[in-house]
Amino acid sequence: MSTRRTTPERRPAAARVGARVRGRARVTGVGGAFLALVLAGCAGEGEPDAAPQDSPPASGSASSSASAPSSEGTDGPGDSAPTEPTTPAETAPALPPAPHELSLPTLMAEEFVGGPIEQLGVRDAPGPYRELAVAFDSSGVRVSGVLAVPEGAGPFPAVVLNHGYIEPSVYVTGQGLTRERDRLVRAGFVVLHVDYRGHAASDDTSDFDRESRLGYTRDAINAVRSLEREEYVDPERIAMLGRSMGGAVTYNALVAQPGLVDAAVVFAPVSSLFVENYEQFTVPGRSGVASRLVESFGSPEEEPERWAGLSARTYADRITEPVLIHHGTADDTCPPIWSEQTQAAFVAAGVDSELITYDGEGHAFGPQFEDSMATTIAFLREELEIAAG
Repeated sequence: MSTRRTTPERRPAAARVGARVRGRARVTGVGGAFLALVLAGCAGEGEPDAAPQDSPPASGSASSSASAPSSEGTDGPGDSAPTEPTTPAETAPALPPAPHELSLPTLMAEEFVGGPIEQLGVRDAPGPYRELAVAFDSSGVRVSGVLAVPEGAGPFPAVVLNHGYIEPSVYVTGQGLTRERDRLVRAGFVVLHVDYRGHAASDDTSDFDRESRLGYTRDAINAVRSLEREEYVDPERIAMLGRSMGGAVTYNALVAQPGLVDAAVVFAPVSSLFVENYEQFTVPGRSGVASRLVESFGSPEEEPERWAGLSARTYADRITEPVLIHHGTADDTCPPIWSEQTQAAFVAAGVDSELITYDGEGHAFGPQFEDSMATTIAFLREELEIAAG
């Protein structure tokens, strides 16, 4: 098996002046160009099943990796008082007009502060680290999740995890990204897996919040703000990782709040066009919800601007963080062309993005999972400027 990389010429992380802390040299645009109407993608959208939770054997092409840092100490969750979240260093660009109150520009205008991370209980960790059931405030909604913290004093870099679609009625806390969580915390990252509203012990939510992913996006953004409050987290070094549907949540967070994180990684993501996901997953899988959505929101044909307002691709020029996309060529849930078109749109918008395709790899990532995670950890260490330990 082999991999193929599609990326513009990239600059070292230290050379980029960031919107959050280090930022980017490029001035971010205001969006609203409706790239979604220009860069037409595959018809179809949807929500795939969760990735397997057990670790597959490593094989496939080799990727660069870095060893996990080691440290000693006892500070961690519960050992110190939370601190106030950081504030972006630059003035935000002008906001694009909102085609509807339920749209990504609405999230762009919101203020997100998160809240203290509440410990609900201790979980059995599969490795030499602490794992806790937690909850935090997400714009007035209580959201549950799983927090994993390396051994040592910290402060540690952190990653927020956005899981893929799993039927909320059967979802259990922390489900869907257990392999990724384990690899990242072993590599020295604090990891906060977000259950999303309407899942596990979180407060319930509406059909539209689920289908639009706007509620889930709020939860991911507030997860970052909540981590920034914790003294065992380095607030200057936070990233986001999403799988499948969680890839769309990640894209949404990047366009809604430029400078929120320092880097982002997505695995086998759904389309960056909302209408494709609606047609691929919502219409065939939840026809009743699809009908109610059209009744209240209008159809894609009747209200194209409203639907574009739910698409991260429409506002790709607002992204200020480097993005790494992993996609298998044998993915039969999220067509690889979705990531190819997203990458093309990102490049056209000036985003520092890279697409790696894995020959023969499916949606859940099996044989080449370990290689993809080694590449991910190396990418995060570079972009978050973390010295190998």
